[in-house]
Amino acid sequence: MVCRGADEETQAWLAIEKSRARLPLVKVEVSQGGQVAALNAGLDAVTGDIVAITDDDAAPRPAWLQRIEAHFASAPDVGGVGGRDWVHEHGATLDASEPEVGRWQFPGRAIGNHHLGVGAARDVDFLKGANMSYRVSAVRGKAIRFDTRLRGTGAQVNNDMAFASAVRRAGWRLVYDPAVEVDHYPAQRFDEDARAVRGSRSWVAIENESYNLHLVIRDEYRGVRRRIALMWLTAVGHGACLGWLNLARARVVHREGTALQRWRAARSGAAIAKKDFSQRRLRNAQGEFAG
Repeated sequence: MVCRGADEETQAWLAIEKSRARLPLVKVEVSQGGQVAALNAGLDAVTGDIVAITDDDAAPRPAWLQRIEAHFASAPDVGGVGGRDWVHEHGATLDASEPEVGRWQFPGRAIGNHHLGVGAARDVDFLKGANMSYRVSAVRGKAIRFDTRLRGTGAQVNNDMAFASAVRRAGWRLVYDPAVEVDHYPAQRFDEDARAVRGSRSWVAIENESYNLHLVIRDEYRGVRRRIALMWLTAVGHGACLGWLNLARARVVHREGTALQRWRAARSGAAIAKKDFSQRRLRNAQGEFAG
């Protein structure tokens, strides 16, 4: 259990649970805020062969661990396993069906839909943090980490996409099985990405999401493919990260008064990501030259 030392409620709960001796709980304290730091601390403390991850507002269903274990046992090249998170929100359960899940589509569009996936188990390009597990040998030590470059003070948006994509690029398969299920009750966030009311996200949250998405895209693609993907994000956009086309649609069709500010926040995040990525490449090149 990863927690902050100042989190008195969690500390008290842990003391009670440890006294009951129902599970071999180990406490890992972190001083740095944010989900990325907590996840990396958890990875460092793992001693088993498989690490299973879910959100603090999600509850695995009874057969969750057995089905995860079965997938890893079925093939040694399976590095990650994910499944459906049944979203319960505003008194209703999202029960739509989508066959396409966890895919990077040309020219650079990320298709999630992990909460709506149906059908048989299949390979995917990335997993969702509310329901993902990894073979520890695939991420052991410093091999693959949750990306500390990502911005945000709470749950750094897209940290799950970045991590899963890195595992796949390292040569491991990622499997999505809708039968590997958790119930997900999205909670209010208490950082700049509060999302208390639909459409009420702060400009800082949108800038951070755009920054993170552009870093993920730059890591995912190379050469011409990278340039095409970045051009598509600029021209069309993705989700809250408005491009020119989605900006026009938001202003003309939906009459959104804040569309221009959202677009500016997204473009600001993209520009900062480009600068930081270029500086990192320069530092790496200088290091190789010096070596």
